[in-house]
Amino acid sequence: MSNKISYSEFKIWSDCPYKHKLLYIDRVKRFEGNEYTAFGTAIHSTCERRVLNEIVDEPSYFENIFEQELEKLPSEVLETIGQEKVDELLEQGRVLAPIAVPELQKHFGDFEVVSVEESIFEDMDLAENTKFKGFIDLVIKTSDDKYHIIDWKTCGWGWDSRRRTDTITTYQLSLYKHYFAKKHGIDPKNIETHFALLKRTAKKNNVEIFRVTSGAKKTENALKLVAKAVHNISSGKHIKNRISCTSGYGCEFYKTKYCA
Repeated sequence: MSNKISYSEFKIWSDCPYKHKLLYIDRVKRFEGNEYTAFGTAIHSTCERRVLNEIVDEPSYFENIFEQELEKLPSEVLETIGQEKVDELLEQGRVLAPIAVPELQKHFGDFEVVSVEESIFEDMDLAENTKFKGFIDLVIKTSDDKYHIIDWKTCGWGWDSRRRTDTITTYQLSLYKHYFAKKHGIDPKNIETHFALLKRTAKKNNVEIFRVTSGAKKTENALKLVAKAVHNISSGKHIKNRISCTSGYGCEFYKTKYCA
């Protein structure tokens, strides 16, 4: 394997080591996006620019970026997206775009923007000669001198309790907190982590910010599991996880020539 691993790569490995092999070692062509990923990129960019006070007309900015992202999709994907769906997503974006950052202000009060899309590239604790890499969506600092790591997540109506407490999902913030603290020499006790859900189809409370606790034991478990992933990938262990074939949204390689 390469001498670095990201949370995204780790998550794919945790879903199915064989799928990881197909994507990261065999370099099989992967999912290239759809209208929902275009929406997510556009609303994410809107939040990023707005929190930096670089835009004032959030709906117009969202529309422009969304249309640009749609144009980047493969032609065979574009052909399947009707104008009705595009209009529906545009309207959902117009609702979300102006309220995301004000909801942050309502939730946290006065805050200072520390960084946006901050790059993390730190030596791993339990795997030699390997870096953990990632990008933290947003870090703010509140008046009590606490740092808050925030990850934007676009979704439909929201997350159920199982998704909110899913171990691998919450490990993302545990890992970001650990390596952000390591990078800057900050006591982890002064860092809190949050997901900010941007709900496209919710009738109310379209933006929800909820804290994810990342204590020492949970962080230790996350670090150990990522180190295990690095070791198994390096050792050529690519066991198929049959449960992941049809769970969730299913696997893109299920019942294809790559994974019969």
